[in-house]
Amino acid sequence: MRLGVLDVGSNTVHLLVVDAHQGARPLPAFSHKEEMRLAEHLDGDRLSDEGAARLRGFVREAMAIAEDKGVEDLVAFATSAVRDAVNGEEVLAQIKADTRVDIQVLSGQDEARLTFLAVRRWFGWSYGRLLVIDIGGGSLEIASGIDEEPDVTISLPLGAGRLTRDWLTGDPPDQEAVRALRRHARAEIARTVGAVTRYGRADHAVATSKTFRQLARIAGAVSSSEGVYVKRTLAHEDLTKWTARLARMPAARRAELPGVSAGRAPQLLAGAVVADAAMDLFELGELEICPWALREGMILRRLDVLPMGRERLADR
Repeated sequence: MRLGVLDVGSNTVHLLVVDAHQGARPLPAFSHKEEMRLAEHLDGDRLSDEGAARLRGFVREAMAIAEDKGVEDLVAFATSAVRDAVNGEEVLAQIKADTRVDIQVLSGQDEARLTFLAVRRWFGWSYGRLLVIDIGGGSLEIASGIDEEPDVTISLPLGAGRLTRDWLTGDPPDQEAVRALRRHARAEIARTVGAVTRYGRADHAVATSKTFRQLARIAGAVSSSEGVYVKRTLAHEDLTKWTARLARMPAARRAELPGVSAGRAPQLLAGAVVADAAMDLFELGELEICPWALREGMILRRLDVLPMGRERLADR
């Protein structure tokens, strides 16, 4: 079947169309996305009228594309930017009334759980206990477990976009601000270490998200053009060195690094600070980058439950 996944993230709003069947690997068929940066449209704790209007417009456009591409079933979800907005549910209700698309707001624990599922399915049972770390625009998710359902899931407000807005306002940022962010990130993560390690040390440590992919790329991992099956890793030693370098660079210089987009360059340093803290506090010498993450977890979970009831897009 052809399945559509509408991902309303803090940085990017993305419609991914896949050909998916139970027991088979989902095959991407079409992608349409926009770096909307919804988190920057938060006016205090409310999503601005402009941000809500842009999101409604994208959803209408995405539905037209989904119909053109023959999508039979659609799953739609939103993460921290909408979750943090006090009017988030109101905005989504308006979108549902306008487009008939019911966008589910995921909790941070849901994000961690679904990302873990995707990573487990990618690597398989032979990798034993997995520790999965994901840095999004608004939050950091951590999960660990030996089965498909993790033993522990943690979500912290340590997303790269959020921290850049709140802590790193200069370009390049003031070094004292970088140190203050470093202390903050490490204190937040340190509180979670015991809850994760009490279940045992991970046999394999994995990272997902655009932030980690870009950090791995600038540290020497091969480009995405080499395909998803090429092993990509990020060594803590390399990350520590690059974090110090990024702190001295303006955003324009970071955008010139391999694999770094101009839109993501401003928040790469904050992501590096969080990644460095997580690797240090969990005593990880290396992370392997997994190409599957939250979107794939949503696809897999949808396929798991589809026989229990299926709503065709044409019936909306």
